[in-house]
Amino acid sequence: MKKHVNLILVLMALCVVGIIGLQWFWNYQNYKSTINAFHHDINQSLTTAVDLEIAQRHQGLIDQVKGWLADTSLIQITCDTKNRDRNTVFHIQDRYPKYAGSPAFTFGLASFKPQLDHMTPAAKQLVINHFSDTRLRRDLQRGTIYYYTQRLGDSLTVAFDKSHVRMNALATLYQQQLRSKGIYSAFRFKPDDPSQAVYLTEPVNTALARPYRKEWVRASLESPNRYFLRAMKWVILSTLLLTAISLLCFGYTAKTLLSQQKLAQLKTDFINNMTHELNTPLTSIKITAEALNAFDHPADVRKRYVAIISYQAEKLTHLTAQILSTNRGLVTNQEDWQLLEVSGLIDQAIEDLEGRSQHQLAILRDYIQGDPIRVYGQAASLLNVFANIMDNALKYGSATPELAIKLATNNKWVDIAFADNGPGIPPEYSTKVFDAFFRVPQGNVHDVKGYGLGLSYVRQVLHQHRGSITVEPNQPTGSVFRIKLPLY
Repeated sequence: MKKHVNLILVLMALCVVGIIGLQWFWNYQNYKSTINAFHHDINQSLTTAVDLEIAQRHQGLIDQVKGWLADTSLIQITCDTKNRDRNTVFHIQDRYPKYAGSPAFTFGLASFKPQLDHMTPAAKQLVINHFSDTRLRRDLQRGTIYYYTQRLGDSLTVAFDKSHVRMNALATLYQQQLRSKGIYSAFRFKPDDPSQAVYLTEPVNTALARPYRKEWVRASLESPNRYFLRAMKWVILSTLLLTAISLLCFGYTAKTLLSQQKLAQLKTDFINNMTHELNTPLTSIKITAEALNAFDHPADVRKRYVAIISYQAEKLTHLTAQILSTNRGLVTNQEDWQLLEVSGLIDQAIEDLEGRSQHQLAILRDYIQGDPIRVYGQAASLLNVFANIMDNALKYGSATPELAIKLATNNKWVDIAFADNGPGIPPEYSTKVFDAFFRVPQGNVHDVKGYGLGLSYVRQVLHQHRGSITVEPNQPTGSVFRIKLPLY
């Protein structure tokens, strides 16, 4: 069975390790994917935000140029059809040219079909919109300024040079782009000391004349690891919880299997021991009975043989009673329960023990015969509890066994201490001694006969009475068994 249990534990351990390993490997892959996505998204968002902010400044310049074109004191727009195809041709020139003889900018519109000899308001607005939204926007996107007229070019150059990135607008756009990707990290632009920044994006050029001019901006954000922990906290917590549950389940299962294996071994040892103990009196009874049948013995010899049979039968009865007493406390009839006086039960157990024992057990009673201390329970069961503990003090005591009994009340409880002068119980076995079939290891030899059932029976009876029992070292030698029972 031991090999099967060990094989099961090894297979279970491999399964648990595999499951936990796969879970954490998945989390690690998820971590790398999240960090890479974070790097890409924050840089892409900044690039997009800068493009949008520049497009807003472009639109501002375009609107400004539209105002200049509409102002007849600055710009003059005319048209004519003096060409071979008689198509309408438009002319843009300064109202007051900076240099004499400066030519006008002339162009045609393929989509414009009417033939005009003079400008109309609708045609003028069409020319202004086409020039600003198409030609001028294309030039701005290229980062260049074309002098369509001298004064228009000079004015646009001044406005172009004065236009710089608007940090507030860029921050709003960047925040919108980050949130659209599910990133809610705080950030700031142009950190004073880049070496002290937690994490910096790649620099992005914000100049209108890019790539010919350089006006870099970069954002400082929180650590990608902190972002991952915040974004994946519930997944991480779930993984930790599942890992803890898996380990606890494995530990509990392993402990249960090992306990069952140990219990099976203890039961096997118990059966072997009990078989030997039962076989001895049975063999004696059989041999004696055969001797009685085989020969015609005198009366005194027959009487002695019958006494031997009676003694061995009594021994068998005692052995079976010890086994059955373990479970008898669990089926006590509630109708037998009554008010019991604790000191009286202890005195009765002492009296019974002295009648059975062939050795002298020195008992020191340390309780005052005053107001009775009463508990509610089953007299026979509690009497057996006290007798078991006293019997252990007698069996395991020194050459002159001694037992000190102290009785005290504490709030709603009565505390009973049995202190003996035996060899004592090592601390590592202080709880195991109450398990069925357990005996404190003493090599391969037990000088005292027993089956590890007495203290198990004691604990079960006390548990049924809503009480408890513990054991602790007694100084300088021995053990102290403390019983706690609820007062009535």
